[in-house]
Amino acid sequence: MLKGLGNLGDMAKMMKQAQEMQGKMAQMQEDLQHISVTGESGAGLVKATATAKGDLTGLDIDPSIFVPSEKEVAEDLILAAIKDAQAKAADRAKAEMGKITEGLGLPADFKLPF
Repeated sequence: MLKGLGNLGDMAKMMKQAQEMQGKMAQMQEDLQHISVTGESGAGLVKATATAKGDLTGLDIDPSIFVPSEKEVAEDLILAAIKDAQAKAADRAKAEMGKITEGLGLPADFKLPF
């Protein structure tokens, strides 16, 4: 009989850990909104700023790229800076997630279900 209660205790401990993990995940999602990353292209002529969640928050464009005959170049530089910012955001979010999983004794690349 007592052995069965021990299993219930393990289950309760696991449930508590899962709740703690969900709390940490929710806090991390909130924190990602306040972390800023900057992507750039054209050796810094275009800079895109985003949250670590990938939400674009700003663009800084050097006016020298606005040459009417090179409209496509300006568009490509802007897109490249945005893509760079999004890639950096994804990397930062992954790094923040790694801190949580490692803190729980899980591998850094462990995929969580939530």
